[in-house]
Amino acid sequence: MAFLADSLSRVKPSPTIAVTSKARDLKAAGRDVIGLGAGEPDFDTPDFVKDAAIAAIRAGETKYTAVDGTPALKQAIVEKFARENGLRYTADHVSVGTGGKQVLYNALAATLNPGDEVVVPAPYWVSYPDMVLLCGGEPVAVECPSQAGFKLQPDDLEKAITPKTKWLILNSPSNPTGSAYTADELAALAAVLRRHPQVHVMTDDMYEHLVYGGFAFTTFAQVAPDLYDRTLTVNGVSKAYAMTGWRIGYAGGPKELIKAMAKIQSQSTSNPSSVSQAAAAAALTGPQGFMAERVAVFQDRRDMVVEMLNGAQGIRCSVPDGAFYVYPSCAGMIGRRTPAGAVLETDEDVATYLLEAEGVAVVHGAAFGLSPFFRISYATSTELLRDACTRIQRACAALS
Repeated sequence: MAFLADSLSRVKPSPTIAVTSKARDLKAAGRDVIGLGAGEPDFDTPDFVKDAAIAAIRAGETKYTAVDGTPALKQAIVEKFARENGLRYTADHVSVGTGGKQVLYNALAATLNPGDEVVVPAPYWVSYPDMVLLCGGEPVAVECPSQAGFKLQPDDLEKAITPKTKWLILNSPSNPTGSAYTADELAALAAVLRRHPQVHVMTDDMYEHLVYGGFAFTTFAQVAPDLYDRTLTVNGVSKAYAMTGWRIGYAGGPKELIKAMAKIQSQSTSNPSSVSQAAAAAALTGPQGFMAERVAVFQDRRDMVVEMLNGAQGIRCSVPDGAFYVYPSCAGMIGRRTPAGAVLETDEDVATYLLEAEGVAVVHGAAFGLSPFFRISYATSTELLRDACTRIQRACAALS
């Protein structure tokens, strides 16, 4: 359609949202479907956070706020960065947006010129490359194989950087793999970046608190304080606090960049919801004890899902460090034939087969830039996960 912008032809709709929508439609049509596509905790928002939102409404905190965050929320974020990450920021180093996605998008929109390149380790969250494309840049995907723990290696980063490279996006723990970078691994990447002063680092730390087995989370600016002014540290309340629908993300970074991001936001969405901001401030400053209990539940689910998937013919699943995803290889299913006679040629075929044969909705690996794999979110009840994995085992056993 000639009326639409040419830039739209460069991007595609989110595959994870598409899978979730398809599962929802099949359920509405009466199918017995277990949706494992959504990256959303099944826990509820903590009561003390809800209470803060209700109090804000009753106090009349329902008007416009400062474009990129209330003073109270910015102060809570400043204190969070200092307390948990050892990062020293002031309020004018902080941006608040309508979810982490908007914060990432604002940063890209504020910095990318046509042809600028952004290094994106693959597998990647599905939105990174398309956001880069929408902002006029060129995503440069760097494959990070399972043998490397799905993590970017220094030599591969070095090879990917050109004079046009402006950003490196690091997501740890990762969506879709759950892999997380150690302090030593981040330091090795920092050593490469010191040789390329034109490259900035955007860290997506949304799953920071969801780590398992004693893994110690570290963010990039902690291990490379000399690259502080080249780093944007992005986070939010969606995952750890089960606040996906509240839509609050935030970042700490260089003042000049934060100011530019505020300019973009002032002419697009303006401020995030005033009530959601009050709730987010309460989340960051309130009691944190509930989190350990939820992390323990997620770890139990992870262990069960990994064990059951490794019991399925043709599937191999590594143990992730964090987040609430597993990214199993389905290489052993490729080339096999379904009971209906169809040959599985791609991981998208595998995902389609699991949905049609057993009513299990997963997201195929090609959507994340690395095949043949698929992603499962274990942010749902243990009972449903056990049922889903049993169905997957049955589907695999039925192949010839």
